[in-house]
Amino acid sequence: MVKKKKSDYEGLQTNVRKMKTPDIGVWENQYAGRDYKIELDIPEFTCICPKTGLPDFATVKVAYTPQKFCLELKSFKMYIVSFRDAGIFHEHFVNRILDDVVKACGPKWARVEATVNPRGGITTTVTAEYKGRSS
Repeated sequence: MVKKKKSDYEGLQTNVRKMKTPDIGVWENQYAGRDYKIELDIPEFTCICPKTGLPDFATVKVAYTPQKFCLELKSFKMYIVSFRDAGIFHEHFVNRILDDVVKACGPKWARVEATVNPRGGITTTVTAEYKGRSS
């Protein structure tokens, strides 16, 4: 009987909320009195499958309605790149990105959607949404 080798990334899912990532910078929204939507598309998101240790590729879409602050894109890019070496399930990275976007800019509303490239013939799409309070 062949014993399956445990991935170096297994067991890390219990600390997803504590995973260290770069801070996401923000800038002051000069149109805070108007509702408008900002959409960010990340077509080359990568992370590591925590079961196999192989790379996962996804398109991530972030949409939000800002209040006082908007996300600064250079720091957001560095934040996204930090997932490249993270062993993390699809469901977890979507929820983690949403939590961090909300923490960074305090939007009125936000949504994160990821469509992960097929693995084993299955395409996974995960969506998480935040419905905040207006200030």
